[in-house]
Amino acid sequence: MILDAAALSARNLFAPETRSVFWKTLGLTVLVLIGLWFGLRESFIAFVMPFIEGFVPDLPAWAGWLTFVFGILASIGLALGLALLLSPVTAIIAGLFLDDVAEVVEKRDYPNDPPGRAMPMGEAIVASIKFFGVVIVGNMIALMLLFIPGVNILAFFLVNGYLLGREFFEFAAMRFRSVEEAKLLRSRHSGTVFMAGLVIAAFLAVPILNLLTPLFAAGLMVHLHKALTARDRALQR
Repeated sequence: MILDAAALSARNLFAPETRSVFWKTLGLTVLVLIGLWFGLRESFIAFVMPFIEGFVPDLPAWAGWLTFVFGILASIGLALGLALLLSPVTAIIAGLFLDDVAEVVEKRDYPNDPPGRAMPMGEAIVASIKFFGVVIVGNMIALMLLFIPGVNILAFFLVNGYLLGREFFEFAAMRFRSVEEAKLLRSRHSGTVFMAGLVIAAFLAVPILNLLTPLFAAGLMVHLHKALTARDRALQR
């Protein structure tokens, strides 16, 4: 079920119907990441560099290589910080474009089913901001475990698998259900939703491809919601 949903979502990434959403999502994600990069860089220069310069005020000429080393470490740190912020960025962008993606997927793959209801813009913005905060907290916890070998990778997948799976599934479910019903459905199928979240986390871990995470995750969860709904109805007969 999960692999089928992932395959369908991957197929839809480059379909003609999703081309408009594809470029909007990709463009906005890149712009936000560029803004974050410059923000992190300027913050480092403004707050961290004075501390380093004060810590080693009088470097001899032969020790100039230390500046180069600090530059390399700073670049790695900035890249790491940007990577940790990628998940929250996808959360914000998903809130803006999930309904567009879901509508395309529903029309393309489920033409005979009733269409879903788009979330009002106000609710979408509030939900996105809430999710942004939750993901930030989760990734801060993962960051604390970063330097524990083995645990850091596990923490990344567990945190993002749970958070991304939960929120993207509820977003997809709320096109057809109330907030309470969507949460209940997610809770009833928590294991399946979590496993699908791990697939999204794996997608998120692939450089360059991870810029398309909102598109992939939204499509995956639309298909998963449809599959789970159909299975529940079959069991109730």
